[in-house]
Amino acid sequence: MTNVVMPQMGESIAEGTIVRWIKKVGDPIDRDEPLFEISTDKVDAEIPSPAAGVLTEIKVKEGETVAVNSVVATIGSASEVKQPGSELPEAAVGQPAIDEQSSADAPAVAGAPAEQSHEDVRRQKSSPLVRKIAAEHGVDISRIHGTGLGGRVTKEDILGYIQAPKPATPPSAATAPSASAAPSAPSAPPAPSAPSVSFKPGERVQIVPMGVMRKKIAEHMVLSARTSPHVYSVYEVNFGRVAALREKKKAAYEAAGAKLTFTAFIAKVAIDALRQFPIVNASIDGDNIVYKKDVNLGIAVALDNGLIVPVIKDADEKNLLGLSRAINDVANRARTKKLNPEEVQGGTFTITNPGIFGALYGLPLINQPQVAILGVGAIEKRAVVIDDAIAIRPVCHITLGHDHRLVDGADAGRFLSFLKERLENFDEAWT
Repeated sequence: MTNVVMPQMGESIAEGTIVRWIKKVGDPIDRDEPLFEISTDKVDAEIPSPAAGVLTEIKVKEGETVAVNSVVATIGSASEVKQPGSELPEAAVGQPAIDEQSSADAPAVAGAPAEQSHEDVRRQKSSPLVRKIAAEHGVDISRIHGTGLGGRVTKEDILGYIQAPKPATPPSAATAPSASAAPSAPSAPPAPSAPSVSFKPGERVQIVPMGVMRKKIAEHMVLSARTSPHVYSVYEVNFGRVAALREKKKAAYEAAGAKLTFTAFIAKVAIDALRQFPIVNASIDGDNIVYKKDVNLGIAVALDNGLIVPVIKDADEKNLLGLSRAINDVANRARTKKLNPEEVQGGTFTITNPGIFGALYGLPLINQPQVAILGVGAIEKRAVVIDDAIAIRPVCHITLGHDHRLVDGADAGRFLSFLKERLENFDEAWT
């Protein structure tokens, strides 16, 4: 019999949610055939079977979240199929797989040793992502009641703790400031918690639980809005030159196995701009600015049930043909859930294109820990003034959303001016 475990889908991933079982108990399955679908903080993916045989038991139901290395199913022979009512006790469900030899050598966990440090306990009950959020907000994780496996503090726990209004505590006599003490700076008001929704009797509503991906997106967006003071700059760009080059080159690109899109042109110029203005390709770490030497370009891809941002690593090393191939590849695999965990990590700048849905322009939220994001509006023919004459040209509005802690309006203006000039005068040699 072979145990099927929740895989470690990335260095910082501590748990995963079973979204869908592709096979049912009793179904035959081949090695590497898709067995179940999971959702994590980073990526949705179909998990292949580790062995050939018959799915004998499912230990974790759809919608349940378990720690990595937890046994979620077993594969064996048809005679080993678990019949209804023969399931393991509930306490055994979703427990991490333990090698017998390592189990014998491991110390007992009951009654943790007194010398175990506070830092050890804190790390055991939180993931790297949770610890990062805690550090950014000055939160002591040991003060939070964890609802995760084994009392571990989850992202939902810490975000709820940060959002919850803190009760005002009057100073005690021992801590009350003396008349001669200098007044301290006022603390920032706590972030308001989300209001509960009430319904009137007879009101026609439909209540549908959020899916795993939608909940993850909501968490990331709330975190981004809370972390970065967002400022936006919008420029209008004449895409006449790019449209003409695309029409001229697209047949040759298709023959080379790539679909030449406007996004590829924008990506090529954005990469050049990031090299010219490295502050836009940076991040903030406490009081330090981290300038990224690599350009890892995130391309937002809309899915039926949400959004995912695959990352093209070392995008600055690719020409227009290479970028076209890479964009087509990650977009297609994002829609078919074939991305690897590392392909949605490490981005330094993101491009999102609400224009494909007809938006004039967008005001996107920054993909943390990046400090800027480029929104691309619809490319439409409009009347423009050229040399004091009215002409019809394909026009697009591009938006730079930037973190005002680091990127000022002047930086954004220079960045967008560079993009505008390069797109309006795109050199055929760059193709």
